[in-house]
Amino acid sequence: MKKLWITFGTKDFLKQLQEKNEKLIVMQELDGDAMAMMEGEEQHVLKEPREFEIVEGIGELKQYGYIVLNNIPVTPEGGPILEDKFRQRSGSIETQEGFEAFRILRPTRNHTYVILTQWKQVDDFLQWKNSQDFKHSHKKQEEKPSYVQGHSYVTQLDVLEP
Repeated sequence: MKKLWITFGTKDFLKQLQEKNEKLIVMQELDGDAMAMMEGEEQHVLKEPREFEIVEGIGELKQYGYIVLNNIPVTPEGGPILEDKFRQRSGSIETQEGFEAFRILRPTRNHTYVILTQWKQVDDFLQWKNSQDFKHSHKKQEEKPSYVQGHSYVTQLDVLEP
C-alpha cells in the first residue's frame, strides 16, 4: 500500500532535505510554521515522520500550489466509517477549477485521519469552499458524528517551490 509521510521543522532545514530528495514537498503556514511531506512505497529521508496509509488518492501531488489538511480525530472503531463516508462523496471536488489532488490518509500510529486536498492556488480553494458543491457536500449536522472523537482542525499551507 502506498504511504504518505509528514514531518515538521524549520523552512531552511526542510529545504535542505528537499535538495537530497526531489519527491519531498515543503510547505509553510501563514504563521511561518513549516511542514514537509512525501509519498511512495518507502522513504529514507525523514527521521520521525507521521506515517499514513493512502486509502484513496486522486491526482498527483505537485511541487507548487496550496495544500489543505483536514485533521479528523476518530474513535478506534470510527476509521472505517470515516473512510467509507469520504469514498461515497459526490466526487464534485475533482471537477473544480484549480483542483490538483485529493488523499484520504489513514494514520498508522494514532486515530487522527487527514483529508488532503491540493489546489493550484489559494483562490481556487476559496472558490470551491464558497461553491454550492461544497455546501452540498458539507451539510451541517445537528450533532457531531459518533465516530468523531475530539475536534477536527484544518491546516492550510503554501507549497514552497524548489
